[in-house]
Amino acid sequence: MLIYDPEQKPNASEWLALGEHVRIDLAYRFHKAARIKAPNEKAHAVFHAIIENQIAENIETIVRAVSRLQMEGLSRHDALHAIASVMAEHLHEVMATENSSSIPNESYFAAVERLTAKGWLNG
Repeated sequence: MLIYDPEQKPNASEWLALGEHVRIDLAYRFHKAARIKAPNEKAHAVFHAIIENQIAENIETIVRAVSRLQMEGLSRHDALHAIASVMAEHLHEVMATENSSSIPNESYFAAVERLTAKGWLNG
């Protein structure tokens, strides 16, 4: 896999066979080539890689959310961004909590389940 396009679901086994730094670099290069600006382009690419990893690992909540958000009108790329925004909020909460182990992934998954295209677009 030499090209990443967030509108196309990568082959899971090929994606997961890549090193994490390669996955991040592929997402970074896509955004550079497409001239898509982000406040922190490297962090943006990291979030893309994380969400694609979750999809490739077939984490049901994330797979369902991508499908649901697309059915609600988002492009696949925007669906990834919407889920990544939930992850960013979750990570912020984890980092702000003294005992981060007290915030389980279930709260992240529950927030992803509540996520809607309309809510993300209006947020």
